[in-house]
Amino acid sequence: MSNTPTRAASAVTTATRRSALLGAMFLMATSAIGPGFLTQTSVFTARMGAAFAFAILVSIIVDIAIQLNVWRVLAVSGMRANELGNTVVPYLGWVMAAFVFVGGLVFNIGNIAGTGLGLNAMLGLDARLGGAISAVIAILIFMSKKAGLALDRIVVGLGAVMILLMLYVAIVSQPPVGEALKNTVLPEEVDFLVITTLIGGTVGGYITFAGAHRMIDSRITGPENIRHITRASVLGIVVTGIMRALLFLAILGVVATGVTLSKDSTAADAFSHAAGEIGLRFFGVVLWAAGLTSVIGASYTSITFVTRQTTNPRVRTGLTVAFIAVCAVAFLILNTAPQALLIFAGAFNGLILPIGFAVVLWVAWKRTDLLQGYSYPRWLLIVGGLAWLLTIFLGYMSLSGIAALWSA
Repeated sequence: MSNTPTRAASAVTTATRRSALLGAMFLMATSAIGPGFLTQTSVFTARMGAAFAFAILVSIIVDIAIQLNVWRVLAVSGMRANELGNTVVPYLGWVMAAFVFVGGLVFNIGNIAGTGLGLNAMLGLDARLGGAISAVIAILIFMSKKAGLALDRIVVGLGAVMILLMLYVAIVSQPPVGEALKNTVLPEEVDFLVITTLIGGTVGGYITFAGAHRMIDSRITGPENIRHITRASVLGIVVTGIMRALLFLAILGVVATGVTLSKDSTAADAFSHAAGEIGLRFFGVVLWAAGLTSVIGASYTSITFVTRQTTNPRVRTGLTVAFIAVCAVAFLILNTAPQALLIFAGAFNGLILPIGFAVVLWVAWKRTDLLQGYSYPRWLLIVGGLAWLLTIFLGYMSLSGIAALWSA
């Protein structure tokens, strides 16, 4: 049976396309900007100082190379990653789906925990209650009669809020911008493990597929939409990069004054030092928004991997709601984001990108019959091949993480 999706007969209007592209772009970006993103960026900035700027730049360049290929192949073919995988190798798509689903399930517990901590910092609300409320909000978004439009607007709105608040804190912390710019091209320290960690956190696991699947669901597919697909794929990474750069500058401004930040709550401590009580409240808003958008992104993408485009929308909604509810109940029972599980999920998710990216590159190279007559650029295929070698290293590091956790 063919996995080629049924196409909508009606054309996508300009306004609808613009909304869907923004939604796809911010869904990918805000899926990457989760509680782990905030912690990761904060810890690396406190450790490396201005030299972290180089790692950010390199990771953005590699992320663009990966996402340009993934979004272009999926959107031009009109097939989700799992559908494409099943077409190339029977049942491979379902193997990918299993990785995404298990990883997304565990990560969502951490995302819900992040929303609870965010509401605690913002309003002083009990973290468990805050997590439960946030899960209900995410469920209501998916149960909306116009869920697709609601999802697009929510992730764009929350993404804009995070960027504006980060910009404010970055300005008041008065970072040494000149030193940061110098280190962007002439770094005092280069840590390749940090770079690969950033790449894995930005386009690893389900994240790079989130926006592409959203575009496909919005029917922005085919060679005729290649310009829109390319622009959205690059801007999604740019939005993530802007957020990371602003967070980096905000924390760098504090670290540069000689302040030693708490190892347990580096980002919150930096916000507090930079802007006092209001800074801590702003951190709560950013953490809550990051957690909620990651809950939305992980839930949406996980369900798209275990369903088909022909699946009844009500069934898909029911599965998404159940997915969030199970994660919320697990969070309430565990009353934490269990560190061992999150490490396992992170390592497990690290296997998704090399497998999924290999399928994408194979289609671009050997299965151009799936690209509706589109002539794939050779230069992009070569760049993608080089980036794929890096994803192999990420996958190796993930397997090492699983092995270490298993032997612990």
